[in-house]
Amino acid sequence: MTTFTLDDMRRIMGGCAGVPDTVDLADDIGEVSFVELGYDSLAVLEMAARIQQQIGVRIPDDAVDEMKTPQAAVDYVNRRLAA
Repeated sequence: MTTFTLDDMRRIMGGCAGVPDTVDLADDIGEVSFVELGYDSLAVLEMAARIQQQIGVRIPDDAVDEMKTPQAAVDYVNRRLAA
């Protein structure tokens, strides 16, 4: 994979545990914080683990703490893919 998209992020986010059923990932979620989307810290860590498993990009815990939105996560993964 050469580019990680927001749609890829939505797919991964949809499979994380602890995510409220009320979250509509089809909405414009790129700049909405994970907290506002109802993702607790466990769900965000699971998301990072799934990215590593499926995309092959490791996201260290300190980087996870810095990623506040889905778009920030997409940008991080794409920077790592380009490196």
